[in-house]
Amino acid sequence: MSQVLDHLFATIEARKTHAPPGSYTAQLFAAGENEMVKKIGEEAIEVIVAAKGQSDERIVSEVADLMYHTLVLLAARGIPWRAVEDELARRHEPRESKI
Repeated sequence: MSQVLDHLFATIEARKTHAPPGSYTAQLFAAGENEMVKKIGEEAIEVIVAAKGQSDERIVSEVADLMYHTLVLLAARGIPWRAVEDELARRHEPRESKI
């Protein structure tokens, strides 16, 4: 994981137990999983809209929002980001030739 994602995920996980006033992340945890998945859906749609005619900067911004909300969901479920990385690595392992 990149240092940015490491730091962001650690901050998100800290908000599960230490909710500073005004923290959007803490508000998402308090709202529950339904709100989290709703936000992920909204952000996914915004990525699609951005990809269909907006600037590259807008796409980057929307993908960042999608990643953030996805990380919140993972933290809420107790799933480490490393599990996602491991799954991606597994999917891209070189396969043995059957020849």
